[in-house]
Amino acid sequence: MGKATVKAGMDIRQITPAFAVSPQIDPADLPAIAAAGFTCVICNRPDEEVPSSHQANAIQIATEAAGLQFVRLPVTHQGLTADMVAQQKAAIDDATGPVLAYCASGTRSSIVWSLTQAGEMATDDIIKATQSAGYELGGMRGQLDQLASQT
Repeated sequence: MGKATVKAGMDIRQITPAFAVSPQIDPADLPAIAAAGFTCVICNRPDEEVPSSHQANAIQIATEAAGLQFVRLPVTHQGLTADMVAQQKAAIDDATGPVLAYCASGTRSSIVWSLTQAGEMATDDIIKATQSAGYELGGMRGQLDQLASQT
């Protein structure tokens, strides 16, 4: 695990063999993302944060043109809900292969993934997986443990 660069300018970071995160992607990146074996792209970035050239519609068109599934699930730190976590988990579970989720830096996508794994993976393993990809989410330990105890 760790950082896997698909092409210059891209910063795809593997969390697990089947899930990776990235900062904002460009429509021109989609052929390389498909060639890297991803089958699904999840947009965790709200359109309000980016110019129209990088909003979900533009990325969706490029994603589908590359033969990949596209899931739009914009997340803000203040607006993250259990329903969003459930939707992200369903998208990951329904994917036919590796999934790439993106936001501004990859942090939000890592947080949502971590929440999807509470109760399925040990909290230490969740934190280690995101940490090895460059995302320090140790501050979520209490929340992850609480969610795990509810499953």
